[in-house]
Amino acid sequence: MKEADKKVWIVPGKIRVASVFFALIVAAVVTTSVVMGDVQRKERAVQEHLAEEVLRFHVLANSDSRTDQAVKMEVRDAVLSYLKEVLPEGLDVKETTRWMRGHTEKIRQVAEQKMADLQMKQTVSVAVTTCYFPDRTYGDVTFPAGNYKTLRIELGDAAGHNWWCVLYPNLCFLDTTNAVLPEKGKQQLKKVLTEEEYSEVTAGSKFQIRWFFWKEK
Repeated sequence: MKEADKKVWIVPGKIRVASVFFALIVAAVVTTSVVMGDVQRKERAVQEHLAEEVLRFHVLANSDSRTDQAVKMEVRDAVLSYLKEVLPEGLDVKETTRWMRGHTEKIRQVAEQKMADLQMKQTVSVAVTTCYFPDRTYGDVTFPAGNYKTLRIELGDAAGHNWWCVLYPNLCFLDTTNAVLPEKGKQQLKKVLTEEEYSEVTAGSKFQIRWFFWKEK
């Protein structure tokens, strides 16, 4: 028998197994895509709601040198001390933001005075603006990545690691030495989130929110 005349026999059972296996793979990929899409949409919705309910505080150091990083912390302390004394109580997030915008010049003066005390000649820029913050995790809490309104202080070239906290709710003034969210902070968090959102951000997942300080580029 010539080679060309040979018949190729295909086993139907193998075809069925291969088809079922392929269908399962396709179903798994589709299901995963749908689930991931839902998770991403939920994350985005939580972050966008948070962005409407918080005001962050952001201090950018001139550089990563030991001196510039120390200066950054000195300026931070001076500004927070000033805000703790003069920031009215009982403001909501919009009122707090308006108050900060109305006092940026005074805040700049406080920061510049600290720079003068330290005999530093770096420029100081202060503004309430919207900035993108990457996702950050600290202990068991994470602040989701996204755009947030922030009181932003830039020192010199603003090219060094920065420091941030949350001015509203007023969590910059809480004790943050234990790397966990204090009960007072949780109560403030409950006031600005829905029950479902609070459950999501305080569950053991990437939805959790960190209201503490972090060094970022």
